[in-house]
Amino acid sequence: MLRPRKIKRYCPSCKTHTLHEVHKIKKKKASELKQGQRRFRRVMKGYRGFPRPKPEGREKTSRRAALKYTCTKCKKSHQPPSQRAKKVQIGE
Repeated sequence: MLRPRKIKRYCPSCKTHTLHEVHKIKKKKASELKQGQRRFRRVMKGYRGFPRPKPEGREKTSRRAALKYTCTKCKKSHQPPSQRAKKVQIGE
């Protein structure tokens, strides 16, 4: 999916259609202090094996691409629900 670098769309803060800059969001590193990660580390400690079953079937062919739109007028950003795509490119 090829997206333009700037696109005109609705800004909820300005309440009008304005020019927006498009940014691709990268996944941040998961926190080691979350309860699920602490439980996982505790289970993996020692001579025990992997606590979860291996996933069956195959992976999905596409990923959800998170795009962030920043209004050029008020500089506020919003992130609508992501769309599925095999490959996301932000061009000119």
